[in-house]
Amino acid sequence: MEYTFTLKYQLTDDDRNSDALIERLGVAGCDDALIGIGQPGRLALEFTREAADAGAAVRSALADVRRAAPSARLIEVTPDLVGLTDVADIVGVSRQNMRKLMLAHPGTFPAPVHEGSASIWHLADVLTWLQAKGSYSLAENVLDVAREALLVNLAKEGRRLPRSVSTELEALVQ
Repeated sequence: MEYTFTLKYQLTDDDRNSDALIERLGVAGCDDALIGIGQPGRLALEFTREAADAGAAVRSALADVRRAAPSARLIEVTPDLVGLTDVADIVGVSRQNMRKLMLAHPGTFPAPVHEGSASIWHLADVLTWLQAKGSYSLAENVLDVAREALLVNLAKEGRRLPRSVSTELEALVQ
């Protein structure tokens, strides 16, 4: 099956030569990605990768980029963090429709990761909720990629916590 996702990186000074970096990415197996280098010090690769499952697709792409640019630091895997407009676009409904769903189901609609003037959710949580409602047909691979993006991003952020703090916090946040 084909999976589409984006990997975003922060580059070191060693990887600022874009022509050399693009060449290394191609040699490393990233020839199935659109490469974006428009923002100084950043690299974005939108992959359309054939694999047995979303996990294999994302992990092989991460490994390919690591081979080509070992000093690049992963910022995020997308799609993961989204607003209601993003979800609406993915599902094929209006933003107003998504907002109505959220307001009509306050007890079951997934809680946002950040709540504010622009709230943010994990896409996998919202798509899983919509799928359980049964009235939305979602492409299977979109949910699979969103779940994998969430796992990678959480693993990346989890590395920032000292083990003692991580264990203590796990007991407090439910």
